[in-house]
Amino acid sequence: MRAVGLDGFSKGWVAVTIDGDRRTLSLHGDISDALAGPFDRAGIDIPIGMTDDGERDCDRLARERLRPHTSRVFTGARRWLWQEFVDPDAANREVLRRGQTRVSRQLWHLGNKIMEVDAFVRANAARDIREVHPELVFLRLNGGEPLPHKKSEEGDALRRRLLKRSGFREIDRWLTEARIGTGAKRDDVLDACAVALAAHEPGGCVPEGPQPLDMHDLPMRIWF
Repeated sequence: MRAVGLDGFSKGWVAVTIDGDRRTLSLHGDISDALAGPFDRAGIDIPIGMTDDGERDCDRLARERLRPHTSRVFTGARRWLWQEFVDPDAANREVLRRGQTRVSRQLWHLGNKIMEVDAFVRANAARDIREVHPELVFLRLNGGEPLPHKKSEEGDALRRRLLKRSGFREIDRWLTEARIGTGAKRDDVLDACAVALAAHEPGGCVPEGPQPLDMHDLPMRIWF
C-alpha cells in the first residue's frame, strides 16, 4: 500500500509518502508533479467537490467534530468564485447578491490551489484521491481531545509526539533540515504527515453512508 499525503504551501506542495514502513518527504511545484509517481491512494488537504452555494455537509460535520475550534475548517469554496472573479471584494458583492455566505480572505487566497486540485482530480477520475483534513486526523490520534493551535509551541510539540508514535521517526529532521530554504512551514510538513496517515489507513470520514457527489461527480467527503 503506497499512500501520499499532500499539503499546500506558498511555492507548491509538501508530499509525504508512506510505503510499508518507509516514510519519505518531497516538495513539488504543482500537483501533477507531486502525484506523477505510482500510488494506491492520495489524500489532499484542500476541498474536493464543491457546491454552487458553498455549503457542504462534510464541512459542517467536520466543524462539529472540532468544537470549540470550528474555525480550523474553511468553508464556502465555489468554483464560480475563481472562474468569474479576480478580486475578493467584487466576488463577495456577487456572493451577497446571490444571498450566500461571504468568502473569507483565507479561503480566497487558497483559490489557485483549489482550482488546481479540482482540474487534476476531474482529469484523473479513476485514481483514488481523497479530501483529508489534518486537524481531524490529529484529533483522532489524540484520542478525541482538542489540540492547542498548531502554530503554538505546545501545539507543535504535541503534533510531533503524535506523529512519532505513528512511525514518523525523522519528523524532527524534516522540520529542522529538510524544509529549510524551501518555503514550506513547520505546520505544512506536520499537516502533510497527518494527511498521509489518513490516506494510508483512514480512521473514518464525514459524512458516513452514501457518498455525496457534486455536479462533476466529485465526492464531497472529508477523511481522517
